[in-house]
Amino acid sequence: MDNPGDCPFCVGHERDTAQERLRLGDGPAGWDVRVVDNLYPALRHHEVVVHGWGHRTRFSTIPDATLDLVAEAWQRRAHDAGGTVFPYVNEGLTAGSSQTHSHSQLAWLPTPPPAVLAERGLPTAEAAFAQDGLVVGAASSPRSDFELQIVPERWEPEGLRSDLLGPALRLAAECLRRLDLILGREVPFNLWLHEGSRWHLELVPRLTTPAGLELGAGVWTVTVDPADAARRLRETV
Repeated sequence: MDNPGDCPFCVGHERDTAQERLRLGDGPAGWDVRVVDNLYPALRHHEVVVHGWGHRTRFSTIPDATLDLVAEAWQRRAHDAGGTVFPYVNEGLTAGSSQTHSHSQLAWLPTPPPAVLAERGLPTAEAAFAQDGLVVGAASSPRSDFELQIVPERWEPEGLRSDLLGPALRLAAECLRRLDLILGREVPFNLWLHEGSRWHLELVPRLTTPAGLELGAGVWTVTVDPADAARRLRETV
């Protein structure tokens, strides 16, 4: 059961987390975003970014000011720690999240992510709408219905140095609110940042469970045409 009183990420429970690396903002305990070591690291260097002092469980409900601080935290930790940083968000049990309090993770990899190297440029997408110098598109070769891409209108290689990272996270929250309306339920998802030839966010709703065809053959089955996904996202407000 989701119990804020037992949540290690909520205000007043700061001692329940691993070592703190950074705090930003001025919430009730002197912070609004915290970065701490991951208690159960998948890699040698693995951190957690706590999205606000209050117990919000949905990325789509995080205030814009807090999302701007999340972007700043990603960028500052990438700068201060160096190396190859892979930022991502898991939300919902089917998306791999073990804590309900909204958070993201920073994983330091020994080399650029293989998925980034395999892209060989920006993946194609059906444009849905533009906002704040960014374009939202529905992936042309999706792994899930309503897989989305958020990319700057103008070429930029590094999101972890871009002034548009905060607006991109805010736009991702807006897309999730629209998806909740389209699908009539709260959507679990994975979100990550890819850098390289042109940085972008990828948002993959977890609407089905990958099976043998998807995992074994790399053939992803969807029921919504990307052009229709882009249209529905554009028309939903």
